Amino acid sequence: MLSWVVTFLVIALIAGILGFGGIAGASVEIAKAIFFIAVILFLVSAVVGLVRGRTRV
Repeated sequence: MLSWVVTFLVIALIAGILGFGGIAGASVEIAKAIFFIAVILFLVSAVVGLVRGRTRV
């Protein structure tokens, strides 16, 4: 999922250099949204892992 963030940031950088401000802005917003979704999913999985704990076999 973080590879998508890097991809959109690279697209934003290239579009910004070439003067396509609208595409660059949209790419940055998409990258930020995907990044925050990834962080939230990571935190949720970390909390679930801590709550479940380790089971003894």
